Amino acid sequence: MVKFGLKLSHIVAGVVLLLSIPLFHSCGIYSFSGTSIQPDVKTVTINYFEYKALKVNPTLSNDLTEALKDKYKKLTRLEQVDIDGDMEISGEVTGYDVKATAVTAQEVAAQNRLTVTVKISFSNRLYPEDDFDKNFSAYADYDSTNSLDAVESSLCEEIVEKIIEDIFNSTVANW
Repeated sequence: MVKFGLKLSHIVAGVVLLLSIPLFHSCGIYSFSGTSIQPDVKTVTINYFEYKALKVNPTLSNDLTEALKDKYKKLTRLEQVDIDGDMEISGEVTGYDVKATAVTAQEVAAQNRLTVTVKISFSNRLYPEDDFDKNFSAYADYDSTNSLDAVESSLCEEIVEKIIEDIFNSTVANW
């Protein structure tokens, strides 16, 4: 006689789980990636982020645009289209500033902060109540013994990641 180590409660739990998967899937609004996109929203247009800050960073606009496109590609089912998407995101870099955050007794900056601000316009053609215009900003600190040129690339990577996460959550995660 073969003994099975499964208890009736385990079998019932498994059946309930299997039966509930189609229920959650059919809702179409929630996903395991944390997004809450209505099922009839199929496409997104992510426009190039314009650069309007006074201090120039020649790669930041492209870095932001491509990072947001990548995030949508990895974490949503939406098809990216060049124009007239069901959802559309436009942005512009409005601030790129360095300020001292810690000053020594000799009134010399011990630490500096790079702050990037991006203005986003989000529209959902199918659900216009979700539309917004909003500013997002993030910063990274660095030791003043380093020049901005020496650390700018790594700081911008960190800042772009934070801003893209915030934009993504505001547009499709409803956080």
